[in-house]
Amino acid sequence: MSDEPILLTERDGHVAIVRINRPKVLNALNLELMEQLAGLFEEYDADDDVRVILLAGGERAWAAGADIGDMATLSAEEMSKRDQFAQWERIKNIRTPIVAAVSGFALGGGCELMMHCDVIIASETARIGQPEINIGVMPGAGGTQRLTRAVGKALAMDVVLTGRFLTAAEAERHGLVSRVVPREHWYSESLKVAQAMAALGPIALKNAKESVLNSEEQFLSDGLKRERRLFYDLFDTEDQKEGMGAFLEKRKPTFTGR
Repeated sequence: MSDEPILLTERDGHVAIVRINRPKVLNALNLELMEQLAGLFEEYDADDDVRVILLAGGERAWAAGADIGDMATLSAEEMSKRDQFAQWERIKNIRTPIVAAVSGFALGGGCELMMHCDVIIASETARIGQPEINIGVMPGAGGTQRLTRAVGKALAMDVVLTGRFLTAAEAERHGLVSRVVPREHWYSESLKVAQAMAALGPIALKNAKESVLNSEEQFLSDGLKRERRLFYDLFDTEDQKEGMGAFLEKRKPTFTGR
């Protein structure tokens, strides 16, 4: 076991920054890492000073899949009992917006973790895919579901059943990532996006995130009702009064998260 932490953290104003730090295995995701990541995200979610979370990997790899050595010899019953996907559910429930800074390989569990984020900034070097089929399994942390919702059945089938990688340009064209940036700016541009979001009203950010995610799970009529309720609720916040007042007074708003 290495003495190096598997997650590196820092703060930049209202942005909490987390870096995956397992470079020797291309940031492969094991159970320990996912437990720590879910715990960190929950701490940030409960911290009013954190308005945006920035999750980054390394330049060569965001995360090149799950740690195969962590599960290769397990049976179906053992995999079920250890309930490793409980950590993914914890991450799915985070209300604070998460920006992904993706460079290099985002494969298998790495692709699935990327799809748990809300705004995805990808380096032009990014290579994204679900190659589990090559080792006799399939995606299990939402890869078949979120990928299909993002890019459609035809491309999802191609990626999942052949194991091929998408380029950053392909991923952007099909709606899998938000923006593609030059390789030398993958982290700096991601931080800029996170900082810009953190300057906005944090309650509005959380409500807006919730409403967009609801659209994937509800009928349109139900989603519209929930959207309206989340919209109306913001009119009981100081941030709404500040934001609209600043607009009318032609000045920059200062949001407090109240």
